[in-house]
Amino acid sequence: MTSQLVERGAAVRLATVSKAYGDLLALDKVSLSVGPGEFVCLLGASGCGKSTLLSLVAGLDQPSGGQISTDGHGVAMMFQDPALFPWLTVSANVEMAMRALPRKERQDRAAGFLETVHLGGFGKRRPHELSGGMRQRVALARSLAQCETQGSEVLLMDEPFGALDAMTRDLLHDELERIWRERELSVLFVTHNVREAVRLGDRVVLLSSRPGRVVAEFPVTLARPRRTDSAEVAGLAATITDSLRAEVSRHGR
Repeated sequence: MTSQLVERGAAVRLATVSKAYGDLLALDKVSLSVGPGEFVCLLGASGCGKSTLLSLVAGLDQPSGGQISTDGHGVAMMFQDPALFPWLTVSANVEMAMRALPRKERQDRAAGFLETVHLGGFGKRRPHELSGGMRQRVALARSLAQCETQGSEVLLMDEPFGALDAMTRDLLHDELERIWRERELSVLFVTHNVREAVRLGDRVVLLSSRPGRVVAEFPVTLARPRRTDSAEVAGLAATITDSLRAEVSRHGR
């Protein structure tokens, strides 16, 4: 599958990428591609280098070896923590991704992005007045603002829904899938939740325990929209979980 993606022009391409911190090897010769408009989920045990990989693709860190290309596509990143500025309004937090634009245009666009994530009318609120799920929606709106104003077509997501309750997470899955389709984004999504990966992904990539290596890929051909609690999602998730357990056991973790 990877070679086919490279041939048709990958939105993200990693070729034998390694990352070491001193004598600690976090990633070891990882090769991975994300096709245009593809939704790829990364799974692996804690400490296997998933977040490190995202940081490298985002340009927040540099690899120790190998090559990373986004083929000219801009990159936006959404973290596990919403990382909102508590002293700013919701609208102003979204506007932070559009600082180069005139003030009125920033405000108008921020209102539009908040409507996209179903937070219209909440622009003047402060983050502490919102629920955890609503704060994540604001963070998603800010990421979308970054995508549009900076020409980013690649969205990196580092366990963005990990701290949310199951119902809120399920609702945000629906929102994310809708936005991904409408905006034709390429998404690289890190999660520890196997069912979440199957619910969202076109493909699930399994990384080994440290150092992180690609040990398996699972295409997800189930029809959309999917339900996290459906038998089909549960069945594929069980297969992937067996592989994940075997990998963790092999490394004694």
